[in-house]
Amino acid sequence: MSEHQQAITEDQWHRAVLIWDYHQMQHQMRSVDVAIGLGSHDLGVATHSAELYRAGLFSTLVFTGGNSPTTAKVFPRGEAVHFREHAIDLGVPAEAILLEPDAGNTGQNITLSREVLAAAGITPSTVLLVSKPYMERRSFATARKLWPDVEILCASEPLEFDDYVKSIGDEKLVLDMLVGDLQRVIEYPKLGFAIEQEVPEDMHAAYESLIRDGFTSRLISS
Repeated sequence: MSEHQQAITEDQWHRAVLIWDYHQMQHQMRSVDVAIGLGSHDLGVATHSAELYRAGLFSTLVFTGGNSPTTAKVFPRGEAVHFREHAIDLGVPAEAILLEPDAGNTGQNITLSREVLAAAGITPSTVLLVSKPYMERRSFATARKLWPDVEILCASEPLEFDDYVKSIGDEKLVLDMLVGDLQRVIEYPKLGFAIEQEVPEDMHAAYESLIRDGFTSRLISS
């Protein structure tokens, strides 16, 4: 454990798992018109997008995302560019992939991907969003707000919470990210960025408890 990490208690871990489960939409996978892989620090998005393509769930895949402070070093040419290259290495034909290299947030992921698809003559009625596991609900709520005339399904790499934590290698950072995304699920509808999502009482309690415990590095001013 590095110096900046903090030990996670059993209670904190339990609350984190509760939030982790809430963030995932548990949508049943089926064929869709297009899929959109949302750029991030997590190359697992590209890996899972390739798996779903090879399973025959869609014929067109958009990768979207420029750079952010957390991804610039890992993906210096942009998230979407690196995701595309990884998917091609995993067997997705280059011609099946459209590139959106400019988005800097989830709203732009949606709106700019829609523009890229329109430019290619594609007007989908069903869209599969592939994201980090803890970002499914926020991406769903954002897409339903900004693209209300399409049916939105969500998917992410099928990892248990402890396996995801191991893949990141920093327990506190993962809990910070879970808390930050839940804050956005709660707050973004008030700002017009997303549709409202029901947040159960036990979820609010877990969220507020983790904030009190200092898992706050990914919070926004609200």
